[in-house]
Amino acid sequence: MKKITVILAAILITLSMSCTTAHNAADSAKIKSSAQKQEFYELRVYRIESAEKQKVVSTYLEKALLPALKRISLNNVGVFTVKDAPEDFSIYVLITYPKLQTFAKLNDKLAADKYYNRAATDYFALGIKNPPFTRIESRLMKAFAGIPAMEIPAQTKTRSQRMFEVRIYESHNENKARKKVDMFNTGEIQVMRDTKLAPVFFGETLIGSDVPNLTYMLSASDIDAHKKHWKAFMAHPEWNRMKKLPKYKDTVSKITKTFLIPTKYSQL
Repeated sequence: MKKITVILAAILITLSMSCTTAHNAADSAKIKSSAQKQEFYELRVYRIESAEKQKVVSTYLEKALLPALKRISLNNVGVFTVKDAPEDFSIYVLITYPKLQTFAKLNDKLAADKYYNRAATDYFALGIKNPPFTRIESRLMKAFAGIPAMEIPAQTKTRSQRMFEVRIYESHNENKARKKVDMFNTGEIQVMRDTKLAPVFFGETLIGSDVPNLTYMLSASDIDAHKKHWKAFMAHPEWNRMKKLPKYKDTVSKITKTFLIPTKYSQL
């Protein structure tokens, strides 16, 4: 009997190890699969001095840039202005790239596109003393493994009223930035989905003026609904459990928030 018990125990241990190995292999495969499909994002901010210049840039984006991007299969381009900030004429443009090579080749593709250059004639004709914008700020990001592809808001699909919030979380060193990304990947993003904060994308900033940081976008039908969703998030038990974990202490040193509304031609 003792010999049988020992044999059974050995079998159970073997089965347990096999299951654990299979489970870990499945998790690794899932993570690897997500990593292979992770998109890249460019968030541009055209800094503009006046409503007149904003109209010039907006016309260029609508008539020249977005159609050119569509011709090279870059879709779901978001174009936004700043909500409730009448003195801020900036235009935000979010472009999704399936891979880095696409981003690297974009300028050459645009230069060779005769339809793009024709549509951008007036925009390019503005002289050095009358530029359409002061500068273009840009950040390049890699999608998180936990949300490897953009999630299109329900309001975008129905072309109904919608607003967006862009958040930038800066960290005081690279290790803390990685831990904050991990926090999102291992539960915080799901809590946001569960509380209807409707994340659009999460990106680890690879190039920008304020690295290390992560940048993400949320969506809602209006600001009141957005505030309600944030309240539900803050009360969620899983969020309150995660934020107390020692490994996630001091992962964020600064938060920047910007509320945006889409232009009439925005694809988001």
